[in-house]
Amino acid sequence: MEAKDVRSVGVVGCGVMGSGIAEVAARSGCDVLVIEADEDLLAAGLARIEASLAAAVARAKLDQEEAGAVRSRIGGSTDIAILADTDLVIEAATEDEPAKRAVFSRLDDVVRPDVVLASNTSSVPIGHLAAATGRPARVIGMHFFNPPTRMELIELIPSETTSADTVTLARGVAERLGKTVVTSKDRAGFIVNRLLVPYLMDAIRVLEEETATREDIDTAVRLGLGHPMGPLALADLIGLDVVLAIGEILGRELGERGVEAPELLRRMVTEGRLGRKSGRGFCDYPD
Repeated sequence: MEAKDVRSVGVVGCGVMGSGIAEVAARSGCDVLVIEADEDLLAAGLARIEASLAAAVARAKLDQEEAGAVRSRIGGSTDIAILADTDLVIEAATEDEPAKRAVFSRLDDVVRPDVVLASNTSSVPIGHLAAATGRPARVIGMHFFNPPTRMELIELIPSETTSADTVTLARGVAERLGKTVVTSKDRAGFIVNRLLVPYLMDAIRVLEEETATREDIDTAVRLGLGHPMGPLALADLIGLDVVLAIGEILGRELGERGVEAPELLRRMVTEGRLGRKSGRGFCDYPD
Protein backbone atom coordinates (compact mmCIF):
# COMPACT_ATOMS: atom_id res chain seq x y z
CA MET A 1 0.00 0.00 0.00
CA GLU A 2 1.15 3.55 -0.78
CA ALA A 3 0.30 6.71 1.11
CA LYS A 4 -2.19 7.77 -1.56
CA ASP A 5 -4.12 4.54 -1.00
CA VAL A 6 -4.77 5.25 2.69
CA ARG A 7 -8.47 6.08 2.77
CA SER A 8 -9.40 5.22 6.35
CA VAL A 9 -7.53 5.92 9.59
CA GLY A 10 -8.12 4.55 13.06
CA VAL A 11 -7.11 6.64 16.08
CA VAL A 12 -6.91 4.91 19.47
CA GLY A 13 -7.48 7.53 22.14
CA CYS A 14 -9.55 10.68 21.69
CA GLY A 15 -8.02 12.99 24.26
CA VAL A 16 -6.30 16.26 23.40
CA MET A 17 -3.86 14.64 20.98
CA GLY A 18 -6.07 11.87 19.60
CA SER A 19 -8.95 14.24 18.81
CA GLY A 20 -6.56 16.61 17.04
CA ILE A 21 -5.00 13.81 15.02
CA ALA A 22 -8.46 12.57 14.05
CA GLU A 23 -9.46 16.06 12.90
CA VAL A 24 -6.27 16.50 10.85
CA ALA A 25 -6.80 13.13 9.16
CA ALA A 26 -10.45 13.93 8.39
CA ARG A 27 -9.49 17.34 7.00
CA SER A 28 -7.17 15.53 4.55
CA GLY A 29 -10.17 13.58 3.22
CA CYS A 30 -9.76 10.32 5.15
CA ASP A 31 -12.57 8.54 6.93
CA VAL A 32 -11.64 8.33 10.61
CA LEU A 33 -12.72 6.04 13.44
CA VAL A 34 -11.72 7.01 16.97
CA ILE A 35 -11.65 4.54 19.85
CA GLU A 36 -12.04 5.36 23.52
CA ALA A 37 -12.23 3.26 26.69
CA ASP A 38 -15.83 4.20 27.55
CA GLU A 39 -18.80 6.17 26.24
CA ASP A 40 -18.14 9.23 28.40
CA LEU A 41 -14.58 9.59 27.14
CA LEU A 42 -15.74 9.03 23.58
CA ALA A 43 -18.44 11.70 23.87
CA ALA A 44 -15.93 14.14 25.36
CA GLY A 45 -13.47 13.45 22.55
CA LEU A 46 -16.03 13.96 19.80
CA ALA A 47 -17.25 17.14 21.51
CA ARG A 48 -13.63 18.36 21.54
CA ILE A 49 -13.45 17.84 17.76
CA GLU A 50 -16.72 19.70 17.23
CA ALA A 51 -15.49 22.62 19.35
CA SER A 52 -12.25 22.73 17.37
CA LEU A 53 -14.12 22.79 14.07
CA ALA A 54 -16.41 25.55 15.36
CA ALA A 55 -13.34 27.57 16.35
CA ALA A 56 -11.86 27.03 12.87
CA VAL A 57 -15.05 28.39 11.33
CA ALA A 58 -14.97 31.38 13.70
CA ARG A 59 -11.38 32.11 12.62
CA ALA A 60 -12.37 31.74 8.94
CA LYS A 61 -10.01 28.76 8.53
CA LEU A 62 -12.96 26.63 7.36
CA ASP A 63 -16.43 27.54 6.19
CA GLN A 64 -19.49 25.89 7.72
CA GLU A 65 -19.91 23.44 4.85
CA GLU A 66 -16.28 22.32 5.03
CA ALA A 67 -16.49 21.86 8.79
CA GLY A 68 -19.63 19.78 8.38
CA ALA A 69 -17.93 17.60 5.79
CA VAL A 70 -14.95 17.02 8.09
CA ARG A 71 -17.22 16.08 11.00
CA SER A 72 -19.19 13.68 8.82
CA ARG A 73 -16.00 11.72 8.13
CA ILE A 74 -15.37 11.04 11.83
CA GLY A 75 -17.02 8.20 13.74
CA GLY A 76 -16.29 6.61 17.07
CA SER A 77 -16.64 3.48 19.16
CA THR A 78 -15.51 1.83 22.38
CA ASP A 79 -14.88 -1.42 20.48
CA ILE A 80 -11.39 -1.60 19.01
CA ALA A 81 -12.51 -4.42 16.71
CA ILE A 82 -14.25 -1.79 14.56
CA LEU A 83 -10.79 -0.91 13.19
CA ALA A 84 -10.51 -4.25 11.36
CA ASP A 85 -10.75 -2.69 7.88
CA THR A 86 -8.84 0.56 8.40
CA ASP A 87 -5.78 1.31 6.26
CA LEU A 88 -3.66 2.89 9.02
CA VAL A 89 -3.94 3.01 12.81
CA ILE A 90 -2.41 5.71 15.02
CA GLU A 91 -2.26 5.02 18.75
CA ALA A 92 -2.67 8.12 20.93
CA ALA A 93 -3.33 6.54 24.32
CA THR A 94 -1.93 7.64 27.66
CA GLU A 95 1.87 8.02 27.90
CA ASP A 96 2.32 4.73 29.75
CA GLU A 97 4.34 1.95 28.19
CA PRO A 98 2.38 -1.08 29.54
CA ALA A 99 -0.89 0.51 28.43
CA LYS A 100 0.49 1.20 24.96
CA ARG A 101 1.90 -2.32 24.64
CA ALA A 102 -1.54 -3.71 25.50
CA VAL A 103 -3.11 -1.55 22.78
CA PHE A 104 -0.58 -2.72 20.19
CA SER A 105 -1.08 -6.35 21.11
CA ARG A 106 -4.84 -5.99 20.68
CA LEU A 107 -4.46 -4.07 17.41
CA ASP A 108 -2.22 -6.82 16.08
CA ASP A 109 -5.07 -9.28 16.60
CA VAL A 110 -7.71 -7.04 15.03
CA VAL A 111 -6.16 -5.16 12.10
CA ARG A 112 -5.15 -6.63 8.73
CA PRO A 113 -1.55 -7.96 8.72
CA ASP A 114 -0.45 -5.50 6.03
CA VAL A 115 -1.61 -2.41 7.93
CA VAL A 116 0.91 -0.08 9.57
CA LEU A 117 0.48 0.53 13.29
CA ALA A 118 1.84 3.95 14.32
CA SER A 119 2.29 5.44 17.76
CA ASN A 120 2.00 9.09 18.74
CA THR A 121 4.17 8.41 21.79
CA SER A 122 6.38 11.30 22.82
CA SER A 123 8.97 9.19 24.61
CA VAL A 124 8.44 5.39 24.62
CA PRO A 125 10.92 3.56 22.34
CA ILE A 126 9.08 2.22 19.30
CA GLY A 127 10.92 -1.10 19.45
CA HIS A 128 9.25 -1.79 22.80
CA LEU A 129 5.81 -1.37 21.21
CA ALA A 130 6.73 -3.33 18.09
CA ALA A 131 7.74 -6.27 20.28
CA ALA A 132 4.14 -6.54 21.49
CA THR A 133 3.03 -7.41 17.93
CA GLY A 134 3.69 -10.05 15.30
CA ARG A 135 4.41 -7.33 12.70
CA PRO A 136 7.43 -5.37 13.99
CA ALA A 137 8.32 -4.33 10.43
CA ARG A 138 4.96 -2.51 10.21
CA VAL A 139 5.28 -0.49 13.45
CA ILE A 140 6.58 3.10 13.51
CA GLY A 141 6.42 6.27 15.57
CA MET A 142 4.49 9.26 14.21
CA HIS A 143 4.81 11.91 16.90
CA PHE A 144 2.43 14.84 16.40
CA PHE A 145 2.62 18.05 18.44
CA ASN A 146 -0.02 19.91 20.43
CA PRO A 147 -2.32 21.10 18.95
CA PRO A 148 -2.09 18.75 15.93
CA THR A 149 -4.37 20.99 13.88
CA ARG A 150 -1.87 23.87 14.06
CA MET A 151 1.58 22.43 14.71
CA GLU A 152 3.41 21.64 11.48
CA LEU A 153 5.86 19.01 12.72
CA ILE A 154 5.77 15.22 12.84
CA GLU A 155 8.70 13.26 14.22
CA LEU A 156 9.03 9.96 12.36
CA ILE A 157 10.66 7.23 14.44
CA PRO A 158 11.46 3.87 12.84
CA SER A 159 12.76 1.15 15.13
CA GLU A 160 15.54 -1.21 14.10
CA THR A 161 12.88 -3.63 12.83
CA THR A 162 10.76 -1.10 10.90
CA SER A 163 10.82 -1.77 7.15
CA ALA A 164 11.75 0.79 4.51
CA ASP A 165 8.26 0.45 3.00
CA THR A 166 6.70 1.37 6.34
CA VAL A 167 8.90 4.46 6.62
CA THR A 168 7.96 5.51 3.08
CA LEU A 169 4.24 5.08 3.73
CA ALA A 170 4.31 6.94 7.06
CA ARG A 171 6.27 9.81 5.56
CA GLY A 172 3.84 10.00 2.64
CA VAL A 173 0.83 10.06 4.95
CA ALA A 174 2.41 12.77 7.12
CA GLU A 175 3.03 14.90 4.05
CA ARG A 176 -0.54 14.30 2.88
CA LEU A 177 -1.61 15.75 6.23
CA GLY A 178 0.38 18.87 5.41
CA LYS A 179 3.15 18.23 7.94
CA THR A 180 6.90 18.73 7.83
CA VAL A 181 8.70 15.49 8.71
CA VAL A 182 11.91 14.97 10.67
CA THR A 183 13.36 11.54 11.42
CA SER A 184 14.86 10.34 14.67
CA LYS A 185 16.55 7.14 15.71
CA ASP A 186 14.58 5.09 18.20
CA ARG A 187 15.94 6.61 21.41
CA ALA A 188 13.65 7.62 24.26
CA GLY A 189 12.37 11.18 23.81
CA PHE A 190 13.48 11.28 20.16
CA ILE A 191 14.55 14.82 19.18
CA VAL A 192 12.14 17.34 20.66
CA ASN A 193 11.42 15.88 24.07
CA ARG A 194 15.02 14.76 24.57
CA LEU A 195 15.88 18.49 24.43
CA LEU A 196 12.68 19.95 25.86
CA VAL A 197 11.98 17.99 29.04
CA PRO A 198 15.27 18.71 30.85
CA TYR A 199 14.64 22.41 30.12
CA LEU A 200 11.11 22.22 31.55
CA MET A 201 12.33 20.40 34.66
CA ASP A 202 14.96 23.10 35.21
CA ALA A 203 12.35 25.84 34.87
CA ILE A 204 10.17 24.14 37.49
CA ARG A 205 13.20 23.85 39.79
CA VAL A 206 13.89 27.58 39.38
CA LEU A 207 10.32 28.26 40.52
CA GLU A 208 10.50 25.70 43.32
CA GLU A 209 13.71 27.30 44.62
CA GLU A 210 11.98 30.73 44.53
CA THR A 211 14.70 32.15 42.30
CA ALA A 212 11.96 34.02 40.41
CA THR A 213 8.19 34.15 40.10
CA ARG A 214 6.25 32.17 37.54
CA GLU A 215 5.46 35.35 35.63
CA ASP A 216 9.09 36.47 35.54
CA ILE A 217 10.40 33.03 34.48
CA ASP A 218 8.03 32.88 31.53
CA THR A 219 8.59 36.52 30.58
CA ALA A 220 12.37 36.13 30.75
CA VAL A 221 12.31 33.17 28.36
CA ARG A 222 9.84 34.78 25.96
CA LEU A 223 11.68 38.09 25.69
CA GLY A 224 15.22 36.96 26.43
CA LEU A 225 15.28 33.83 24.27
CA GLY A 226 12.56 34.69 21.76
CA HIS A 227 10.39 31.68 22.59
CA PRO A 228 6.67 31.97 21.75
CA MET A 229 5.75 31.02 25.33
CA GLY A 230 7.54 30.51 28.59
CA PRO A 231 8.44 27.06 29.95
CA LEU A 232 5.81 26.97 32.70
CA ALA A 233 3.01 27.98 30.33
CA LEU A 234 4.30 25.35 27.89
CA ALA A 235 4.30 22.67 30.60
CA ASP A 236 0.68 23.57 31.35
CA LEU A 237 -0.16 23.21 27.65
CA ILE A 238 1.52 19.81 27.37
CA GLY A 239 0.00 18.56 30.64
CA LEU A 240 2.02 18.24 33.83
CA ASP A 241 1.22 14.53 34.08
CA VAL A 242 2.65 14.05 30.58
CA VAL A 243 5.79 16.03 31.43
CA LEU A 244 6.27 13.86 34.52
CA ALA A 245 5.71 10.64 32.57
CA ILE A 246 8.17 11.62 29.83
CA GLY A 247 10.78 12.59 32.41
CA GLU A 248 10.46 9.22 34.11
CA ILE A 249 10.83 7.37 30.79
CA LEU A 250 13.88 9.41 29.80
CA GLY A 251 15.47 8.82 33.18
CA ARG A 252 14.83 5.09 32.99
CA GLU A 253 15.93 4.64 29.37
CA LEU A 254 18.83 7.09 29.21
CA GLY A 255 19.92 7.35 32.84
CA GLU A 256 20.04 11.15 32.66
CA ARG A 257 19.88 13.12 35.90
CA GLY A 258 18.61 16.29 34.25
CA VAL A 259 15.12 14.83 33.87
CA GLU A 260 14.55 14.10 37.56
CA ALA A 261 11.16 15.55 38.47
CA PRO A 262 11.13 18.32 41.08
CA GLU A 263 8.96 17.64 44.11
CA LEU A 264 6.76 20.58 43.10
CA LEU A 265 5.85 18.83 39.84
CA ARG A 266 5.07 15.53 41.57
CA ARG A 267 2.91 17.30 44.15
CA MET A 268 0.95 19.22 41.52
CA VAL A 269 0.24 16.04 39.53
CA THR A 270 -0.88 14.22 42.69
CA GLU A 271 -3.24 17.10 43.46
CA GLY A 272 -4.73 16.96 39.95
CA ARG A 273 -3.25 20.31 38.89
CA LEU A 274 -2.37 19.13 35.38
CA GLY A 275 -2.39 22.38 33.44
CA ARG A 276 -4.84 23.59 30.84
CA LYS A 277 -6.74 20.32 30.60
CA SER A 278 -7.66 20.36 34.31
CA GLY A 279 -8.20 24.14 34.51
CA ARG A 280 -5.26 24.72 36.83
CA GLY A 281 -1.52 24.21 36.71
CA PHE A 282 1.13 26.88 37.08
CA CYS A 283 -1.60 29.23 35.84
CA ASP A 284 -5.38 29.11 36.22
CA TYR A 285 -7.58 28.47 33.16
CA PRO A 286 -11.16 29.34 34.13
CA ASP A 287 -12.50 28.71 30.62
